[in-house]
Amino acid sequence: MSDEKYLKRIFKMRLGYDLDLDNPQTFNEKLQWLKIHDRKPEYTLMADKYEAKKYAAKIIGEEHIIPTLGVYNNFDEINFDELPEQFVLKCNHDSGSIVIVRDKNNFDKAHARKFLNKKLKRNYFWTGREWPYKDIKPKIIAEQYMEDSVTHDLRDYKFFTFDGVAKAMFIATDRQNPNEETKFDFYDMNFKHLDFRHGHPNANIKIARPEKFDEMRELAEKLSAKLPQLRVDFYEVNGKIYFGELTFSHNMGMVAFEPFEWDKKFGEWITLSECNGGGGML
Repeated sequence: MSDEKYLKRIFKMRLGYDLDLDNPQTFNEKLQWLKIHDRKPEYTLMADKYEAKKYAAKIIGEEHIIPTLGVYNNFDEINFDELPEQFVLKCNHDSGSIVIVRDKNNFDKAHARKFLNKKLKRNYFWTGREWPYKDIKPKIIAEQYMEDSVTHDLRDYKFFTFDGVAKAMFIATDRQNPNEETKFDFYDMNFKHLDFRHGHPNANIKIARPEKFDEMRELAEKLSAKLPQLRVDFYEVNGKIYFGELTFSHNMGMVAFEPFEWDKKFGEWITLSECNGGGGML
């Protein structure tokens, strides 16, 4: 099935309205258009969670990069004797393939092996036709365990940039709490809370403005320069900023905004043109 036909079918199923690729207006529609028409070779490197760290380090500095402890082709290559008591394992080629190890001697290694080796066999491109993932060589990365000493959490700060300008962001909380659903709270660039939901409920508590909010915004804009849109993720840990990842299709462009008007609002921020396409019009 062609990318266009597949995306039109799954888009209608998930979002409830027809995907218009001839005159896209909403944020979710425009992300589908970009999947098909904006295919530059460097996007594969930027979407690779291992290679993206090198890419980001060249632009914003090595001090913002979470240390890599090891890179492996499969789970059985991991030498746990060389790893600290706490660390994180994750795949470089998809979304959500992560194992957080807080006690090396007391975690379910068999489950982790089965989980990660299964994920290594998946080509994430086929799920939502996100072209940057198609040619990433799957690997497992071991990274330093990160946790803020005050919040005892690792909060994601995700900035939406458009032509290199940050216009909105959201904070993901409770991601490591097994007893709570993840919370998403959206803010403008004055840190005013935006009254909509997108995939997850809002937090039940007031979230303080990140100490390094303005600096994170500046770094996001440096990493997204000259791109029609990009989501740039950071962590703030004990007063320091760490790079997370780069995402070309937030939630695959397949998650509804509530209310719908925000799908249109975000869509207004994306400027499409034939020059976006590195691979030509398909």
